[in-house]
Amino acid sequence: MEEDNITNTIELQDPLDYPKQAWTHFQLVHQKSPLIQCITNFVSMDFMANTLLSAGASPAMIHSVDEIPEFTPKALGVCINVGTLTPDWLPGIKLAAQVANQFKKPWVLDPVAAGGSSFRLKACLELLGLKPSVVRGNASEILALFKGCVDSTSKGVDSVHGSSDAVEAAKSLAQQTGCVVAVSGAIDYITDGDRVVYVYNGVPMLQKITASGCSVTALITAFVAVDPSHAVEATASALAIFGVASETGMDMARGPGSLRTLLIDSLYGLDEATVLGRVRINHL
Repeated sequence: MEEDNITNTIELQDPLDYPKQAWTHFQLVHQKSPLIQCITNFVSMDFMANTLLSAGASPAMIHSVDEIPEFTPKALGVCINVGTLTPDWLPGIKLAAQVANQFKKPWVLDPVAAGGSSFRLKACLELLGLKPSVVRGNASEILALFKGCVDSTSKGVDSVHGSSDAVEAAKSLAQQTGCVVAVSGAIDYITDGDRVVYVYNGVPMLQKITASGCSVTALITAFVAVDPSHAVEATASALAIFGVASETGMDMARGPGSLRTLLIDSLYGLDEATVLGRVRINHL
């Protein structure tokens, strides 16, 4: 595949010019059209694939353990989402992470409802031990990973904590694992254990669209795949771009159903002026 011959790095001219970085990452995804393997839940497959396509990436929903050894090396990045996890899927999920590591391809973990059950938490902690490049979850999911215990207040995929509640846990988790940790919420926080970058883009109605979080994780995977040496910045860029697309879509939306469609349309049609004018990223 052509992706294997691409040098996956960019020069960030000004590390504090976040809107320009976001546009640069977005352009790079369009230019490289990275092949992104998604092992994800049945609810999110359609939305994730269309999000990647609209951003210029190439999605592949490959999860069979029989295909992974041959297919995963061809991908530029791997997105692993445990939303509808079953014991039958775990061997393929773990193998994909291992193959991605073997071939030095970034992979991103979405620990959906990590604190919801012992089975789910154990699987997520085992995957965390396989060293993802990025972990993206809501506050409750990140806190569950940090504490390593089932959350008795869990509401499944819905967070019962604000994103700011999990910032310190995210920093500690990043320090312990060596991966970038992103906490999604009204404000998105991204940390490597030292730096903390936050993103203000997005609209509240995203909470009413199933798989919106899953889809932004796929987008993060594409952005990190084209610039793995700047995983914090690439993750922030992806979250901001997705947020801007939701904001522009919200200008015309009548509810969650129309926003879902308009978000994809907006992501497809984002231009430089809109990105530079609307991206809101800062650092602590």
